Amino acid sequence: QVQLVESGGGLVQAGGSLRLSCAASGSIFSIDTMAWYRQAPGKQRELVAAITNTGYTDYTEAVKGRFTISRDNAKNTVYLQMNSLQPEDTAAYLCYTRVRPRPGTWYDDYWGQGTQVTVSS
Repeated sequence: QVQLVESGGGLVQAGGSLRLSCAASGSIFSIDTMAWYRQAPGKQRELVAAITNTGYTDYTEAVKGRFTISRDNAKNTVYLQMNSLQPEDTAAYLCYTRVRPRPGTWYDDYWGQGTQVTVSS
């Protein structure tokens, strides 16, 4: 099993910044993609940003230029630096990762519990 521990959410005023962290631990041989999703009340879960094990990144259009995803492979940790936050960024942010638990096995998908980000106007 793999555990994901998220941190860094909170309440911030519009224009402010937050940095989210998500650390993976447990049965891990290798990690493929790590990503952040978000879900606001009454809305579908959406991909915010993703990063592969080679460092390729992808962002949803709404956050390009404001958010930056990065990872520390030695620590099995993914980060999301969020700048110029706006009220529409308010949501629960969930960490996602694809983990190969042992050599020769396929990847499994894991989700964190979520961390709340609230942006006041």
